[in-house]
Order: sequence, then structure tokens, then C-alpha cells
Amino acid sequence: MTDCDALMICTSAKPSPTGEINEETKRPIFGFPNGPPELVDYIGQKNLIDAAKKISSKKNVHVVLCSSMGGTNPDNSLNSLGKIYKDDGTTTGGDILKWKRKAEVYLIDSGLSYTIVHPGGLLNEPGEERELCLGVNDVISGTSNNSVPREDVANVMIAALEIEGYRGRSFDLVSKPVGEGVVTTDYGMLLTSLEGKNTDYSLGEIA
Repeated sequence: MTDCDALMICTSAKPSPTGEINEETKRPIFGFPNGPPELVDYIGQKNLIDAAKKISSKKNVHVVLCSSMGGTNPDNSLNSLGKIYKDDGTTTGGDILKWKRKAEVYLIDSGLSYTIVHPGGLLNEPGEERELCLGVNDVISGTSNNSVPREDVANVMIAALEIEGYRGRSFDLVSKPVGEGVVTTDYGMLLTSLEGKNTDYSLGEIA
């Protein structure tokens, strides 16, 4: 990273069915075959942040982190994926949103310049065709939609590198359905819709 001015972190543990069925709920059991959330969403991201810190004395590296909405609710269903419930009532594994939130706090406390984006459900659909909406703490006014195209997430992350106002910000991102509202083209104006608000990390739980 010696010559880097910016770092974009888009890694995430990816759940997949194990082939087993939960006898109580009759639903598929999910696991993380390519690495659990603690390893991917916290330790792996922490390692990247630490690498950026090593060169921060020479240049101000701006870290843009793509995380996820849902972090204010410890009981979010995403946290149950890959979780193992023991006979004594304790659990291991899972808690992907809690581990993501821990990485976010680590980044904020690192002293590095940062932007943290919490997208809603990711869509494999074209970007630059929708009005984007920002909010904080899993509350976004102006739409009941909770999804956003991946391409639009990427565009907001790039804007975070280009527009000074995105530094030191943590927020949620979704889009309106195609044809509803006005297509977002001005990412500086988009940021003003937050009215200075940032994610409140006293909400929810951190692993």
C-alpha cells in the first residue's frame, strides 16, 4: 500500500446453505464455507485498516468501507446465519452485522480519514437509473424501498473519494424504484440530505 492514497474495503463473509435442515424451523441451515464473519468482516478488515495506518504518517489515506444496513438491530435475521446454538444456551459463529459494526468502530477510532456506507439489499441491476436516498440508523425517509443496485453503491463510494464532505461520515444508502423520483447525478447534493447526521454506534450491538 506504499503508494496508495485511498483504500476501498468491500469484503464480506458470504453465507451459503450447508444442505442441512433445522428440525425445529424446517428451514435450511447456512454456514460460511469461505470464512466466518469474525475472520472476514472483522479480522480481515482490521488487517487492511492497519496496513493503511502504517503509511498514514506519510500521506492521509482515505478508507471507504462498504458495510451493511441492519446493524442497529441485534436480532436481525442476518445475525442468525451460521450461528451454532449450544446446549448450555451459549452460541458461536454468525453475528455478521455485529462483526461488521466492530470493524466500523475500529476504523473510526483508527485516526484515518474514513467514509462508511451501509447499503440496503444489493441488486444486480444497472446503476444511474434511480433516485438514491441516504439515512442513518436504519431509518431512511422518502422511500419504503430497502434495496440499491451494486453499481450505485460503487458510485457513492467513488464520490466519497472526490467530495470532501464525505470524510468522517457513516450513513445508510438505498434507492427508489426505477421511474420513481429523479435520478441522482449530484452526489454532493445527495450528501446534504443527511443534514449532518451520522450513524449512532451506541445503538445495536458490537461483537
